[in-house]
Amino acid sequence: MTTHFAGIADMKEKVGTHLGYSDWLTVTQQQVDLFADATGDHQWIHVDPERAKKESPFGGPIAHGYLTLSLAPVLLSQVYSVSGTSMGLNYGLNRVRFPTPVPVGSRLRLGATLQALEEIPGGAQVVVAMTFEVEGQEKPACVAEAVYRFYS
Repeated sequence: MTTHFAGIADMKEKVGTHLGYSDWLTVTQQQVDLFADATGDHQWIHVDPERAKKESPFGGPIAHGYLTLSLAPVLLSQVYSVSGTSMGLNYGLNRVRFPTPVPVGSRLRLGATLQALEEIPGGAQVVVAMTFEVEGQEKPACVAEAVYRFYS
């Protein structure tokens, strides 16, 4: 764990702070296939490794962009935690982009910055800027602004 917040007041003091990085996670073909089954997105660039090696500009299969984004909860839980609240909710996203693909077999990690905090009735709305990095690539795989609500 990189950063721990002891409640909303502690979070408020750290707006603008980079919270740290998750561990590296290897993206497997099995994860990609299970995600395809869960979402119905069976596009060949994701689920047909042989065809992807021959025909894809990426040289092999790549993870779905939304699979990358869906790893936010598990990776963010390695970056920060919050105590002193009754609950936290995923409230949505302000912005999401997928600048570069995630090749199957590559390693991915998430870096996060506490971008904003706004008080709301009973708690706070927080914006966390997330950057998903692929080991060895210059461009991030995904950049997103996640919005969470924490209640006292």
